[in-house]
Amino acid sequence: MIIELGHFALVLALFVAIAQSVLPLWGAHVGNARLMALATPASLAQLGLISIAFAALTYAYVTSDFSVLNVVQNSHSLKPMLYKVTGVWGNHEGSLLLWVLILALSGAVVAVFGNNLPPGLKSRTLAVQAMIAVGFLLFTILTSNPFERVVPAPPDGQDLNPLLQDPGLAFHPPMLYAGYVGFSIVFSFAVAALIEGRVDAAWARWVRPWTLLAWVFLTAGIALGSWWAYYELGWGGWWYWDPVENASFMPWLLGTALLHSAIVVEKRDALKTWTILLAILTFSLSMLGTFLVRSGVLTSVHAFATDPDRGVFILALLVISIGGSLLLYAWRAPVLKGGGLFSPISREGGLVLNNLLLAAATATVLLGTLYPLFLEGIGGSKVSVGPPFFNATFIPLMLPLVAAVGIGPMLAWKRGDLLGALQRLKVAFVVTAVVAAIVGFLLWGRSLFGVLAIALAAWLATAVLTEFAERCGVGKRGSGPATWWRRAKGSPRASWGMMLAHLGLAVAIVGMAASTLWEIEEIEVVHAGDSVQVGSYTYTFDGVQDVRGPNYTALEGSFTVTNDGRHIATMTPQVRRYVVSGQETTQASIRTRPLGDLFATIAETQGDGAYIARVYFRPMVAWIWGGCILMALGGLVSLTDRRLRVGAPKRRSEVQGASAQPSLGAAKPEN
Repeated sequence: MIIELGHFALVLALFVAIAQSVLPLWGAHVGNARLMALATPASLAQLGLISIAFAALTYAYVTSDFSVLNVVQNSHSLKPMLYKVTGVWGNHEGSLLLWVLILALSGAVVAVFGNNLPPGLKSRTLAVQAMIAVGFLLFTILTSNPFERVVPAPPDGQDLNPLLQDPGLAFHPPMLYAGYVGFSIVFSFAVAALIEGRVDAAWARWVRPWTLLAWVFLTAGIALGSWWAYYELGWGGWWYWDPVENASFMPWLLGTALLHSAIVVEKRDALKTWTILLAILTFSLSMLGTFLVRSGVLTSVHAFATDPDRGVFILALLVISIGGSLLLYAWRAPVLKGGGLFSPISREGGLVLNNLLLAAATATVLLGTLYPLFLEGIGGSKVSVGPPFFNATFIPLMLPLVAAVGIGPMLAWKRGDLLGALQRLKVAFVVTAVVAAIVGFLLWGRSLFGVLAIALAAWLATAVLTEFAERCGVGKRGSGPATWWRRAKGSPRASWGMMLAHLGLAVAIVGMAASTLWEIEEIEVVHAGDSVQVGSYTYTFDGVQDVRGPNYTALEGSFTVTNDGRHIATMTPQVRRYVVSGQETTQASIRTRPLGDLFATIAETQGDGAYIARVYFRPMVAWIWGGCILMALGGLVSLTDRRLRVGAPKRRSEVQGASAQPSLGAAKPEN
């Protein structure tokens, strides 16, 4: 009965979404306040119904209801409760249900907290959001029904993919989807603004917190996925330019550009059409990622579905959403008047350079991801585009970007003094030169990009701290620590957030470069008592033992790690065999130390009591995720800025309805 209730609620949510996508939009067009007001209760009703459906599927997993096909295919009675719950979204059908739940939640949050939005813009935004929901609800109900019954019900299930039975994967998909789907509300704001014909500083203020929130979630989701790949798959790597990894990275890159361009719209009333285009393309790349994961065009540990019919449905959604929004953009963007002028050497100019480099980097990742699929689709040979291509095209674009990020905040709005800004960064130049000399000596003849990356990370960190120190009055006559602290506490939280995010980027760059350049790896066949030397660390293999888990058996190895005779750690990597599926997974043993990670895995050989030991020392690899945490924390701190918490400034001339003539010029926000 509960399953049928969930299915009925999902179907009912579709009809509510259809009504929400039509009636408020028509109300905004004819100036009918009652029809526009329907958007809020419809958004809440849609969220309530989809929540009932999601709760029903979760109940089926928790109680191991094997009369539901989805539960049979992705669960088992022996599975730990955590993985029974996460199994809800560890498959194609359940993850789609999570997608539409977050989509509905995004709309409901705007409905509840968007009371300062003009009625016309609010109703149009929620109507566009509902249109997206209609497409995904149709896809879920018609091709990916999570409530399909199986008769007769089997006594037990087939279990979840062992690679997904991991704490990192318990939180990675919800975080990633919150980022993906979070950009949908920004997309809806952009399309609503095009329909209304008005983009101004107030619009940018409304859009910024939603963009920032989606960016924070996507940052955390990508970092969790990278961390999972590092320790769960036993590869010892944190990024492989896998097409599905790229699918999440591309909207992050464009979302970062969107976040910065929205600042220019708000502060200088410029870059309006470019910001609208970024909002459309960012969510379009999120949709493209959905297509790649679920269409069957890719084979990956990250991919959910391999059904071409589902791929055709998603492709149709992709064409309608992206094609329709771009056609609307081509029609309406020319009527959006430009804003204030600015010199190329200015804060705005720096943000434009930031946007151009991020857009170009996104294009290179998109080309490398889709080219093999396109070539295969037209009957060409299978090719693989891997790290060499991306490293050769992506990294050269990132190096000048990092350099510019250190200079941009030192420039004034409208017209800046580049020479003056560089003179204020003399400490950063000195620190960068010293770091470059040291790293260049250590890496002589090995990697120019590595030297540049670490030197630029030092440049960025020092420049960020210099800018914040100036803001606090450090170095000014008559000021002391008490004055510095008072000014620091009084600084806008957005300034604190920017500092943390940019420092996080510098920290992550150091981790990426150091873990790649100074990695030490040894692969040897070992017997009990044998030792493997990895740098200054000695791994002594103590042997293996059999252990049992809740739904697996494992062969567990033991390594005693010493450094100059001093005991450092005992490491216990495993090879697990899951009872139901019979699949094997490699569980790495990792010990994080201040200067790097000790990493060990084992694999069986053909008899003789020997095992293949794969041991690493990965210098500063934890800095990658520490940097990502700092970036996400910076975003969260910025979200608490009073200017974003109190909402947008009121427009001088409010648009009361679509019947009013749209104001194509930007109104100056009231103070």
